[in-house]
Amino acid sequence: MTRFWNVRDNADAIFATFLLIAVLALCVLVPLLWPIDPVRGTLTATFKPPLSVIGGELHPLGTDQLGRDLLARLGLGTAISLSIVLAASVISVVLGTTLGMIAGYYRGWFDIIIMRAVDVQLAIPFILLILLIVAVIGPSMGNLVVVLGVTGWAVFARVARAKTLEIRELEYIDASRSIGLSNMVIIFRHVLPNIVGPITVLMTLDLPRLIILEASVGFLGLGVQPPTPTLGNLIGEGRSFILLANWLVLYPGLVIGALVIGCNLIGDWLVRRADSRNA
Repeated sequence: MTRFWNVRDNADAIFATFLLIAVLALCVLVPLLWPIDPVRGTLTATFKPPLSVIGGELHPLGTDQLGRDLLARLGLGTAISLSIVLAASVISVVLGTTLGMIAGYYRGWFDIIIMRAVDVQLAIPFILLILLIVAVIGPSMGNLVVVLGVTGWAVFARVARAKTLEIRELEYIDASRSIGLSNMVIIFRHVLPNIVGPITVLMTLDLPRLIILEASVGFLGLGVQPPTPTLGNLIGEGRSFILLANWLVLYPGLVIGALVIGCNLIGDWLVRRADSRNA
């Protein structure tokens, strides 16, 4: 009975784990094991529906407007999109957490400048800012990673600052100062380990935002450029043919949905676990 209730209480986390494992299997195994080249097209094999066999090759998800295998392109596109999102998330976490800890620990002008920068950042719609910057510096994978990472640091800075303000008043921080430890040592040895938990939960909840932003930029043609596939530009390319070949939009959309739902459910589960421990 106890095991049953444990499974029931964690059902959303288990479901999310299956979704994320399925997506990871798609983006890892397909580029490694699927024999069809994702950028090689056959003009005589355009718009073939799922499970078509052409020239002895099976196309489980069908082909696109240039006769390219959709499964191969979806696997590679998912891997590229996830790489962009994870790299951007790391930049946001490192930059935001570092600035937030500095603002919360030193206070004064550091705090004022960093928090006003956070206010300005949060006042500008993310998608408009990203589109503006990418349009100015040009679309590429590296530029997109940097832009997504730099525009996402503000939320992490706020959380890191709030936790640092709480921790800096504790007695063991005063004891660390009294034995001569430098401020930077105290920040990274004593403050940082205590905010890793909240930052990890926030990172999990922030990943769906990055996934949607990356897909939106790719859909508008300002992300990674074709023929290199991403989830966004796969949908962008397929939207013109949605009435003729709806699978071109359906399968990338399902992958995006699985990623967003999985990350949200895992994030909600982590929040509940953190709240139950603090209760």
